Amino acid sequence: MKKMIRLSLLINITVLMPVCWGLLADATWTVDVYGAETAARGILLSMYSAILVLSILLLFSRNVLLVVPLLLVQVIYKLTTPFTVGSFSNPVVISNIFIAVMHIATLSFIWRECQRSVSVRSPPACEN
Repeated sequence: MKKMIRLSLLINITVLMPVCWGLLADATWTVDVYGAETAARGILLSMYSAILVLSILLLFSRNVLLVVPLLLVQVIYKLTTPFTVGSFSNPVVISNIFIAVMHIATLSFIWRECQRSVSVRSPPACEN
């Protein structure tokens, strides 16, 4: 379970570092993918930056359950982007779907481990 959590967080960090930098620098590829610099793109940068900072901080957390809300929010927004964007072929939409699948797998590992630790009445493994 901890390896899956670490992998999900590292994927967030690996993807979001260049994306945030590209949005900040108004890189050509970000204009091609996210459009011109607008208030909406600034809001997206803010959201991506928050996910990046939380992902870095959660790498050092002992309580694995703290990662659950972050991953759940990401899964929801990532799986709804094809419908809000109106396309399944946009590169951001495609990467969002792949990342969402990874985060769903991590969340299922967390769920199973927590269920198992509750059923055997041992100290919850999902809190270490």
